[in-house]
Amino acid sequence: MDHTSVAFLALAGLYLLVNLVALLMYAYDKMMARRGDQRISERSLLLLALLGPFGALAGMRWFRHKTRKMKFKLVPLFAVLHVVIAFLLLY
Repeated sequence: MDHTSVAFLALAGLYLLVNLVALLMYAYDKMMARRGDQRISERSLLLLALLGPFGALAGMRWFRHKTRKMKFKLVPLFAVLHVVIAFLLLY
């Protein structure tokens, strides 16, 4: 395997990890909301969504979390942005 392939696989793995972390953080925040405990800030959740929008979207849908907040309407736009960037980088 050449260096380009290894670098691509490493970046893809990192991207997958960031999206998984975003999903888990949305799940954790929902659990804390139900318990009435300390929450993750909306700013942090949005930053996670910017970095890992697919995990954040999954978390929002699966856990029905932050779906009514106007700020979080940006999350699908972040996902579209990531698709456009990936398309531009690959083609």
